[in-house]
Amino acid sequence: MPPDNITPEIWFPNLGFYFERVPRHFLSIGGFEIYWYAVIIVIGIIAAAWLGIWWAGKIGQNTDHYYELLLVGLVFAFIGLRTYYVIFNWEIFSGRPWYEIAFDLRGGGLAIYGGIIGAALAGVYVSWRRRIPFGLLADVGVPSMLLGQIIGRFGNFFNAEAFGGYTDNLFAMRIRVDRAAYTTPELMERAVTANGATYIQVHPTFFYEAAFNLVWMAILLWYRPRKKFDGEILYLYFLGYGVARFFIEGLRTDQLPFFGTGWAASQVVSIMFVIASLAALVVGHMRTKKPAPVRRRRNRKR
Repeated sequence: MPPDNITPEIWFPNLGFYFERVPRHFLSIGGFEIYWYAVIIVIGIIAAAWLGIWWAGKIGQNTDHYYELLLVGLVFAFIGLRTYYVIFNWEIFSGRPWYEIAFDLRGGGLAIYGGIIGAALAGVYVSWRRRIPFGLLADVGVPSMLLGQIIGRFGNFFNAEAFGGYTDNLFAMRIRVDRAAYTTPELMERAVTANGATYIQVHPTFFYEAAFNLVWMAILLWYRPRKKFDGEILYLYFLGYGVARFFIEGLRTDQLPFFGTGWAASQVVSIMFVIASLAALVVGHMRTKKPAPVRRRRNRKR
């Protein structure tokens, strides 16, 4: 419990710690502000690139191809991040100039599933260009992408966003209302007044996702040298992340709607990823267990 004269911006009451101030801006240069969110994303990209290129070298791959994948992947991922968000929020962007739709990111507007799809398309392109099996390329990159996601999710903490509905569980997070990126009527109905300030108390869904990704990354890193076929790590990633994201997305209060169906777009995409990855895993394992054809010698007349 913080002292009475302190009103933390973010507070975890059931864990017993708080953050008096969580700065949103990292630096301001001539009125241009650099957000902590952007800094953390860059750190995530650097860490992910290091892990992927290190492993590529360790298994004897040409690391130049993975530097190319990094550069192409950044472009494709950005396009995917933005496009996914715009598609499922078209009512916000309809009628605006194209350059605002594409580049006006100061108010947010990136969606991780779009980035994943974009990165996968970049992998397909580099695989085709460099004649590298796509499954091999993807298996090198997947744990690295997870590392980037883990680090990147903490940008949501600094932005006080990507949280869920009300909870009083062990990990319940209180956000001072004037600091929260947004609120909902349901959250305000259950707002908590403490230390002279009003707080919404929520599921820290960004933390749930980062924690799951950390565990899943460790499992995939352990299993990667033991994989049965190229592409298996990619399919396991889609399977595990799809299941976790489906349930975590159900808690969030900022869901992107899937064309008025009442479902969250990320839940629909998660289901598709899970079904596709399960099918690919079954087929892949069936092929690895299939015995090699027996070559019979023909009897020759002497």
